[in-house]
Amino acid sequence: MKLRKSWSSVYLEAGCDEVGRGCLSGPVVAAAVILPKKFKQNLVNDSKKLTFKTRLELDSYIKENVMEFAIAELPPSFIDEHNILNASIHAMHRALDQLVNRPELILVDGNRFHPYPWISHQCIIKGDAKFLSIACASILAKNYRDQLMIKLHNDFPQYGWNKNMGYATKMHRDALIEFGPTIHHRRSFRLDYTGKMAEGETDLSLLDI
Repeated sequence: MKLRKSWSSVYLEAGCDEVGRGCLSGPVVAAAVILPKKFKQNLVNDSKKLTFKTRLELDSYIKENVMEFAIAELPPSFIDEHNILNASIHAMHRALDQLVNRPELILVDGNRFHPYPWISHQCIIKGDAKFLSIACASILAKNYRDQLMIKLHNDFPQYGWNKNMGYATKMHRDALIEFGPTIHHRRSFRLDYTGKMAEGETDLSLLDI
Protein backbone atom coordinates (compact mmCIF):
# COMPACT_ATOMS: atom_id res chain seq x y z
CA MET A 1 0.00 0.00 0.00
CA LYS A 2 1.34 3.43 -0.93
CA LEU A 3 1.92 5.62 2.12
CA ARG A 4 0.19 8.98 2.38
CA LYS A 5 2.44 12.04 2.34
CA SER A 6 0.33 14.09 4.72
CA TRP A 7 -2.82 14.27 6.82
CA SER A 8 -3.62 17.71 5.45
CA SER A 9 -2.17 19.85 2.69
CA VAL A 10 -2.54 22.94 4.85
CA TYR A 11 -0.32 22.28 7.90
CA LEU A 12 3.38 21.70 8.40
CA GLU A 13 3.38 18.19 9.84
CA ALA A 14 5.83 16.22 11.97
CA GLY A 15 5.56 12.43 12.05
CA CYS A 16 6.52 10.73 15.34
CA ASP A 17 7.20 7.15 16.30
CA GLU A 18 9.05 5.22 19.01
CA VAL A 19 10.81 1.87 19.27
CA GLY A 20 11.81 -0.37 22.15
CA ARG A 21 8.55 -0.24 24.03
CA GLY A 22 8.27 -3.99 24.52
CA CYS A 23 11.94 -4.67 25.30
CA LEU A 24 13.39 -6.02 28.52
CA SER A 25 16.54 -3.92 28.19
CA GLY A 26 17.85 -0.75 26.62
CA PRO A 27 16.28 2.68 26.19
CA VAL A 28 13.09 3.68 24.47
CA VAL A 29 13.93 5.76 21.39
CA ALA A 30 11.71 8.17 19.49
CA ALA A 31 12.11 10.19 16.32
CA ALA A 32 10.30 13.14 14.77
CA VAL A 33 10.45 13.88 11.05
CA ILE A 34 9.23 16.80 8.93
CA LEU A 35 9.07 16.02 5.23
CA PRO A 36 9.44 18.46 2.35
CA LYS A 37 6.54 18.53 -0.08
CA LYS A 38 8.56 16.85 -2.83
CA PHE A 39 9.97 14.00 -0.73
CA LYS A 40 9.96 10.76 -2.73
CA GLN A 41 11.10 7.31 -1.66
CA ASN A 42 8.97 4.33 -2.61
CA LEU A 43 10.92 1.91 -0.38
CA VAL A 44 10.00 3.71 2.84
CA ASN A 45 7.61 1.64 4.93
CA ASP A 46 6.92 0.59 8.49
CA SER A 47 10.39 -0.26 9.86
CA LYS A 48 9.12 -3.65 11.09
CA LYS A 49 8.44 -4.64 7.48
CA LEU A 50 11.94 -3.79 6.24
CA THR A 51 15.14 -5.80 6.38
CA PHE A 52 18.07 -4.62 8.46
CA LYS A 53 20.01 -3.82 5.29
CA THR A 54 17.17 -1.85 3.70
CA ARG A 55 16.63 0.18 6.87
CA LEU A 56 20.30 1.15 6.95
CA GLU A 57 20.23 2.17 3.30
CA LEU A 58 17.12 4.29 3.86
CA ASP A 59 18.56 5.88 6.99
CA SER A 60 21.06 8.03 5.10
CA TYR A 61 18.55 8.91 2.38
CA ILE A 62 15.98 10.06 4.91
CA LYS A 63 18.46 12.16 6.89
CA GLU A 64 19.74 13.84 3.73
CA ASN A 65 16.36 14.52 2.12
CA VAL A 66 13.86 15.39 4.85
CA MET A 67 13.28 18.99 5.91
CA GLU A 68 14.27 18.11 9.46
CA PHE A 69 14.57 15.19 11.87
CA ALA A 70 15.38 14.62 15.53
CA ILE A 71 15.98 11.56 17.70
CA ALA A 72 15.66 11.22 21.48
CA GLU A 73 16.15 8.38 23.95
CA LEU A 74 15.18 7.73 27.56
CA PRO A 75 17.02 5.19 29.75
CA PRO A 76 15.62 2.23 31.68
CA SER A 77 15.71 4.27 34.91
CA PHE A 78 13.22 6.76 33.43
CA ILE A 79 11.05 3.90 32.16
CA ASP A 80 11.03 2.29 35.61
CA GLU A 81 10.05 5.54 37.29
CA HIS A 82 7.38 6.74 34.86
CA ASN A 83 6.23 3.47 33.11
CA ILE A 84 6.88 2.57 29.49
CA LEU A 85 3.84 4.36 28.02
CA ASN A 86 4.72 7.69 29.60
CA ALA A 87 8.40 7.20 28.74
CA SER A 88 7.53 6.52 25.09
CA ILE A 89 5.42 9.65 24.83
CA HIS A 90 7.99 11.76 26.67
CA ALA A 91 10.70 10.55 24.28
CA MET A 92 8.55 11.74 21.37
CA HIS A 93 8.14 15.10 23.10
CA ARG A 94 11.91 15.36 23.50
CA ALA A 95 12.42 14.64 19.83
CA LEU A 96 9.87 17.34 18.95
CA ASP A 97 11.68 19.76 21.29
CA GLN A 98 14.78 19.50 19.08
CA LEU A 99 13.05 20.57 15.87
CA VAL A 100 14.00 24.05 14.67
CA ASN A 101 10.97 24.26 12.39
CA ARG A 102 7.86 24.29 14.55
CA PRO A 103 5.25 21.87 13.17
CA GLU A 104 1.59 22.84 13.08
CA LEU A 105 0.31 19.27 13.36
CA ILE A 106 1.87 16.17 14.94
CA LEU A 107 1.09 12.74 13.48
CA VAL A 108 1.63 10.04 16.12
CA ASP A 109 1.85 6.30 15.61
CA GLY A 110 -0.54 4.56 18.00
CA ASN A 111 -3.60 5.55 20.00
CA ARG A 112 -2.09 7.37 23.00
CA PHE A 113 -0.28 10.69 23.27
CA HIS A 114 0.04 13.52 25.77
CA PRO A 115 -0.74 16.93 24.24
CA TYR A 116 2.35 18.79 23.11
CA PRO A 117 2.27 22.50 24.01
CA TRP A 118 0.38 24.65 21.52
CA ILE A 119 0.42 22.08 18.71
CA SER A 120 -2.47 19.83 17.70
CA HIS A 121 -1.87 16.13 17.25
CA GLN A 122 -3.51 13.20 15.52
CA CYS A 123 -3.06 9.63 16.79
CA ILE A 124 -3.09 7.02 14.03
CA ILE A 125 -3.19 3.31 14.78
CA LYS A 126 -0.54 1.58 12.65
CA GLY A 127 0.43 5.01 11.41
CA ASP A 128 3.90 3.81 10.45
CA ALA A 129 2.25 1.71 7.73
CA LYS A 130 0.00 4.55 6.57
CA PHE A 131 1.92 7.83 6.62
CA LEU A 132 5.31 8.55 5.10
CA SER A 133 6.54 10.88 7.85
CA ILE A 134 5.73 8.37 10.60
CA ALA A 135 7.38 5.55 8.63
CA CYS A 136 10.53 7.67 8.25
CA ALA A 137 10.50 8.36 11.99
CA SER A 138 10.15 4.65 12.72
CA ILE A 139 13.15 3.83 10.51
CA LEU A 140 15.39 6.47 12.09
CA ALA A 141 14.39 5.48 15.62
CA LYS A 142 14.86 1.76 15.00
CA ASN A 143 18.23 2.17 13.30
CA TYR A 144 19.47 4.38 16.13
CA ARG A 145 18.33 1.93 18.79
CA ASP A 146 19.58 -1.17 16.97
CA GLN A 147 23.05 0.31 16.63
CA LEU A 148 23.05 1.22 20.31
CA MET A 149 22.04 -2.30 21.37
CA ILE A 150 24.73 -3.80 19.12
CA LYS A 151 27.32 -1.63 20.92
CA LEU A 152 25.98 -2.64 24.33
CA HIS A 153 26.20 -6.29 23.25
CA ASN A 154 30.00 -6.00 23.25
CA ASP A 155 29.93 -5.49 27.03
CA PHE A 156 27.18 -8.03 27.74
CA PRO A 157 27.36 -10.68 24.98
CA GLN A 158 25.49 -13.36 26.95
CA TYR A 159 22.12 -11.68 26.35
CA GLY A 160 22.32 -11.68 22.55
CA TRP A 161 21.42 -8.02 22.14
CA ASN A 162 23.10 -7.90 18.73
CA LYS A 163 20.29 -10.13 17.47
CA ASN A 164 17.28 -9.63 19.79
CA MET A 165 17.91 -5.89 20.38
CA GLY A 166 16.71 -6.29 23.96
CA TYR A 167 13.41 -8.03 23.19
CA ALA A 168 12.28 -11.01 25.25
CA THR A 169 13.55 -13.88 23.11
CA LYS A 170 14.14 -17.27 24.73
CA MET A 171 17.90 -16.68 24.69
CA HIS A 172 17.44 -13.34 26.44
CA ARG A 173 15.06 -14.77 29.04
CA ASP A 174 17.34 -17.74 29.72
CA ALA A 175 20.34 -15.44 30.13
CA LEU A 176 18.40 -13.31 32.61
CA ILE A 177 17.63 -16.35 34.72
CA GLU A 178 21.25 -17.53 34.59
CA PHE A 179 23.12 -14.22 34.93
CA GLY A 180 20.54 -11.78 36.32
CA PRO A 181 19.79 -8.25 35.10
CA THR A 182 22.36 -5.64 34.04
CA ILE A 183 22.33 -1.87 34.48
CA HIS A 184 20.63 -1.73 31.07
CA HIS A 185 17.63 -3.88 32.08
CA ARG A 186 14.29 -2.40 33.07
CA ARG A 187 13.66 -3.33 36.69
CA SER A 188 9.93 -2.71 36.31
CA PHE A 189 9.61 -5.61 33.83
CA ARG A 190 8.99 -9.04 35.34
CA LEU A 191 9.72 -12.62 34.36
CA ASP A 192 7.89 -15.44 36.11
CA TYR A 193 9.64 -18.55 37.39
CA THR A 194 9.39 -20.26 34.01
CA GLY A 195 11.35 -17.43 32.38
CA LYS A 196 8.35 -16.07 30.47
CA MET A 197 7.51 -12.40 30.54
CA ALA A 198 4.47 -11.66 32.67
CA GLU A 199 1.30 -10.52 30.97
CA GLY A 200 0.50 -6.83 30.77
CA GLU A 201 1.58 -3.94 28.56
CA THR A 202 3.35 -1.84 31.16
CA ASP A 203 4.89 -1.82 34.61
CA LEU A 204 6.31 -5.32 34.61
CA SER A 205 9.27 -6.20 36.88
CA LEU A 206 12.38 -8.37 36.91
CA LEU A 207 11.57 -9.36 40.51
CA ASP A 208 11.72 -13.13 40.11
CA ILE A 209 15.27 -13.32 38.76
